[in-house]
Amino acid sequence: GRLFLAAALVIGVGSVAAQVLVPFAAHLSREETRGQAVGKVVSGLLLGIMLARPAASLIADHASWHVVFGIAAALMLVLALVLFKQLPRRQPVATVPYTRLIASLWELLRSTPLLRRRAAYHAALFGSFSLFWTVTPLMLAGPAFGLSQTEIAIFALVGMAGAVASPIAGKLADRGHTLVATAAALVLGVAGFALPLAAPASREVALGLLVLASIILDMGVAANLVLGQRAIFSLGAEIRSRLNGIFFALFFAGGALGSALGGWVFASHGWHAALLTGLAFPAAALLYWLGEFSTQQAAARA
Repeated sequence: GRLFLAAALVIGVGSVAAQVLVPFAAHLSREETRGQAVGKVVSGLLLGIMLARPAASLIADHASWHVVFGIAAALMLVLALVLFKQLPRRQPVATVPYTRLIASLWELLRSTPLLRRRAAYHAALFGSFSLFWTVTPLMLAGPAFGLSQTEIAIFALVGMAGAVASPIAGKLADRGHTLVATAAALVLGVAGFALPLAAPASREVALGLLVLASIILDMGVAANLVLGQRAIFSLGAEIRSRLNGIFFALFFAGGALGSALGGWVFASHGWHAALLTGLAFPAAALLYWLGEFSTQQAAARA
């Protein structure tokens, strides 16, 4: 048990590599194509996140959980070697000690309104995303649908289609449409919960709407993540990684809240209450977006 917990800790620490690669990709790209570059990297990141759970479930169902870890270890080793050989070297010009860099995170958060706004948008969307993928497998495994673990894994694989929104969002951001695209992403988040709430009693139709909802919700999350990173990466190369770290810490906190809240609401009040809770996250973010929209409209008229 202790060895497994120690291994999980090491895996968690190593997973930050993905968040080093995203700002590094932004650094390597030109300003006019930065959104597309970030979109491509985030597409791969989200595909990995969305593929991991169903793939692990399928492998463990037909082999063993040991095989899952063995395959993952082999893939990470190959990927580490490829990245070591292929990535260009970069020597940052900053000479600030690491302890001062860490201490500066709070000041960056306090003095960067754009970072706070983008983190709030994505914390709401990622909270709803985590809630959805916490309660939906429980619902699918229950008496209403009665799906097996393999069938639930296939359902989750279908949701991966939502990752196609990442490069599209990157292109829209590069063309200056971040505000409108953000609203579209939040609306997709709302729709992802409204659809199953409106599902009829028919098991087949309800399952079809759930599949569609998973794709729509994943599209909104994927698009908004790219839009947020594209926006904060424009604030300066020397603080890009720290901004990205704060951004991820805040929206993962939203994800943790959504997952915990979803499980409790589902257990205490049922499926529809969990869906209404999930819908409230992007709906609140959409109201917050209206404030940004009004501010920009007023500035345009001035």
